[in-house]
Amino acid sequence: MTTQNITEAPPGWQGSLPEYIAYTTFESFGLVPGEDFTYQSKMMGGRMDKGGLVLDFLFSNPPDLAVNVQGVYYHYEFGVETRGRDVIARQQVAGQGVTLIFIDEDDILTDAEYYCREALRYRDHSRMAGG
Repeated sequence: MTTQNITEAPPGWQGSLPEYIAYTTFESFGLVPGEDFTYQSKMMGGRMDKGGLVLDFLFSNPPDLAVNVQGVYYHYEFGVETRGRDVIARQQVAGQGVTLIFIDEDDILTDAEYYCREALRYRDHSRMAGG
């Protein structure tokens, strides 16, 4: 098990610390932003359109894969509505031929390499998957 050395996202980063750690971990695997994956990718209109959503990471390499980093408080402790939206998001992207893998923030903060590598293998260890 590895421990993260990154304690804060750099100035100007438009996401959470766990998302930044995932981003830099995917880069460390040789994946190129904008070529192999897109960060904060809008699907079906994005958050501003009814039924739309934003995926933290949408991959073209491997194809048909998306990864969302799940904040523990918001996605699991905030209430069943939020969890329900995550289930619906997974079903929505599946309808587009995309597998959505969730990585829990406490997992990414503990061992980013393991959980990001597992996500690239389409393996979901999150609470959403019962992991």
